[in-house]
Parts: sequence; C-alpha cells; structure tokens
Amino acid sequence: MDYAASFYIIAPELMLTGAALILLLVAAWVRDAAKLATIAAVVALFGATFWTGHLLLDPSFDQGADAFGGLYRMDDFGSVAKLLIYLATIACLVVTPRFFDRRGAYRAEYPVLLLLNAVGMGMMVSAVDLMTLYIGLELSSLSSYVLASFLRDDTKSSEAGLKYFILGALASGIILYGMSLVYGFSGSTQYAGIRLAFADGLSTGALFGVVFVLAGLAFKIAAVPFHMWTPDVYEGAPTPVTAFFASAPKVAAVAMLVRMAIDAFGAQIDAWQQIVIFAAMASIVVGALGAIGQENLKRVLAYSSINNVGFILIGLAAATPSGVSAVLIYLAIYVAMTIGAFVAVLMLRDRDGEQLETFTDIAGLSTVRPALALSVAMLMFSLAGIPPLFGFWGKFVVFQAAVQADMLVLAAIGIAASVIGAFYYIKFVKVMFFDEPVREAEIHSPAGHWVVLGICVLIISPLGYLLTPWLGAIADSAAAALFTVV
Repeated sequence: MDYAASFYIIAPELMLTGAALILLLVAAWVRDAAKLATIAAVVALFGATFWTGHLLLDPSFDQGADAFGGLYRMDDFGSVAKLLIYLATIACLVVTPRFFDRRGAYRAEYPVLLLLNAVGMGMMVSAVDLMTLYIGLELSSLSSYVLASFLRDDTKSSEAGLKYFILGALASGIILYGMSLVYGFSGSTQYAGIRLAFADGLSTGALFGVVFVLAGLAFKIAAVPFHMWTPDVYEGAPTPVTAFFASAPKVAAVAMLVRMAIDAFGAQIDAWQQIVIFAAMASIVVGALGAIGQENLKRVLAYSSINNVGFILIGLAAATPSGVSAVLIYLAIYVAMTIGAFVAVLMLRDRDGEQLETFTDIAGLSTVRPALALSVAMLMFSLAGIPPLFGFWGKFVVFQAAVQADMLVLAAIGIAASVIGAFYYIKFVKVMFFDEPVREAEIHSPAGHWVVLGICVLIISPLGYLLTPWLGAIADSAAAALFTVV
C-alpha cells in the first residue's frame, strides 16, 4: 500500500481535519476567537476546494485512484460532489456570524463543527467500503445534531436538535443493520465485492439488507416517507444551520446514495429501482402539497427541499449515465437556489433586528427593499422551474433522462407536480409585491450577505445558461467515472 499516494489523494480531508483540531485548541485557549476561527475555517475550505479542483483536472487521475487498499476512492464523481459541499459550507459560514452576534451566542466551536462535518461528508461521497461510509456518515451526523441545537437557551433549537438526534440515531441503526445483512450475504464490505457477490441475484436476506440501507439513506436526504423530521428541524434550528442542512449535507447524502446504488448494488438495478421511483413520486407530491398550507417561511423551504429531492431521485431512478449526470447538474443548481433563498431569509429583519419568519411579516417588502424582493422572486421562480431562469434547466435534464429511460409516467407526474408546487413559490411574489406592509423591514444588510445572495441570483438568472456546456461536461465525466465499474 502506497501511503504517500493515499495521503496525497485525501489531502482535502487532512487539511480540514488539521484546521479543525487547531481551531479547537484556539477556541479553548483564546477568548473571543469566533471571528478568527470563522476566517480560518473559510481559508481551510478554500484550500480544500482548490486541492479537490486540482485532483479533478489532473490528467493523471482521469481513471480515478484508490486510497488505503480500496477503502476510499478519488474520482470525478466524488470530486464534483465535494466541490459543491465545500462551496456551500463556505457560503453558509460567511453569512452566519451576524445571526448569532445579536444573541451573543456565536462561539468558535461553530466553524469547527462545520469543518468536521465537511470532513465527514467528503468521506461519505468518496467511500467505496461500508466501514468508511459509516464513519463518514456518523462524523457528519454527530456534528449536525450539535449544530441544530446550537442556541442552547432557545427552546425551538433544543427541540430541533433532540428530534434530529433521535430520528437520526434511528436511521443510523437502520443503515447499520442493513449493512450487516449486506455483508453477511455478500461476504465483503467493499462495493466491488458486494456488486460481484450480487451479480447472480439477490437472496431474500440480501434484498432485506438493500432495502434497509436505502431506507436509512432516504432519511438522510429527507425523502418521503422518511421526511417527517425536516419541517420541524428546519424551523427550529438557527437559520444559518438550516441553510447548511438544506445544501451541503443534502449533496453529500444524495451523492452517497447514488454511488451505493450504482456501484455496490449496480448489478441488481431492478431490486432498488422501484423503491427509488416510489420515493421520487411521493417526495414530489408530498413536498408540493405539504407546503401549500404553511405560513412559516422556513417550513415552506423545508417542503421545497423535500420536493426537490423527488426531482433529483428521478435522475437516479433512470439508472443511466445521463440520469446520474442530470442528478449532479440538478444538485449544482439546487445548491445555488437554496443558499440564495436562505440568505434572503436571513436578511429579512424588522427595524428592531428581529427575524421576519412568516408570509405576513414580509407583506409589501418590495416597497422598502425592492432589490431584496426582486432577488427572492427570482429565486422562487427558479425553484418552481419557470423559464428562463436556470432552475428550469435542472428539471429539464432530469425529465429528459427519465424519458430516455422509458419512464414517461414518472416524468409526467414530475411535470404535473411542478405546476402544483409553483403555487407556494408564487405566493412569495404575491405577498411581497401586492400585499400591504404589516411590519417595517430593516433597510440595510451586511455586505457579505449581499455578495452571497448576488452570486446565487446571478447563477440562477438566464446568464446561468452560459454555464451549461461546462457544467454538462463535468457532470458527464463524473457520471462516466461512476459507471466504469459497472
């Protein structure tokens, strides 16, 4: 085993781990180190992003490379997912301090938790062994539980953390039990060995193992029927944490699910395809209908997240290279739309600095904050998939992949549900532009918030279509890397 090559491949994870441990010591010994720790964490994440991009573009790694005897695989698929994870984490860190500063609750442990979470997510998307996968999953999950309850004096935050912990522990147990069944009936924890063992068919016990693993992973991506935690946790957790949950961990969980389905269970696509199709249709419908009666903005965005997971799963259900490519394209656009939406929510405050959390609170926003109201409108139209905004392209590529895979009914249901979902997105526009103001919104927001929001809005604007050749080429390359093992 060439340890030097292995350490070279996992340099992003080593960089983030080292930064997290150093910042943990800084947090213990230096007073008021929160801002310093945030800056250092952002620098470390940029370094990991740069190194991951280097590995992605390095021609010597065109075929990928394994580390530590096949426990970890560096390929284009994992690198693209990690780029999205690191960039989303950076954006969430940039807009975080102001939210906690007003409450005097910002501590240096926050960026440390995000760094450790990023390490776990990186391991999840690059794992090709069940043990590596579970270690990365738990590292990410444990830090997420703490983040959800970071406001210790806030009842809603504590409740969100407790709910997330209990249901997350249940999901982890389900995944672990499924892994034990898969290992017992395949004799291997490595994806390649599992695929080879299942090539001739699945026994009843092995099928139960596959179902349990997929059920546990469905919880992690908030797919129906394992979505029940999402609205409560999104509403109760601090808003910057909710923005993080809706973006980076979502990318990691989806990428982990795709790699396991295509790589480990790729020889038995029929065994899991029906499960994914059901989860996709149910998530689209429940996400679209569940948001209609909501008044809290974060709960609406929670159901929007469930709805979008359904569209993402359509690409996986196709079980083709074009379907996986569509999943990655949708994820890239989804990250920009989601972070932009939650940053806008963070910027919605009244003159006293209190958060505006309901539709009633943002009535008539366009009269006071026209630029912010216009940005929110563009983000909502993009989430609804209305052309010419870039969100339309994400839905188009997944529907195209489904049609190419002869899943016309699934594509038709997705298109119909998109029309239903547009109702609550358009409600944002109606309330902001046509209703009378009820609360006075603050006039100014921090420059960092405007920078992140501006970048997100620019990406989802019609100018985003200029990225389609580049984004499509990278997504196709990443999907091809995943299917070379099939």
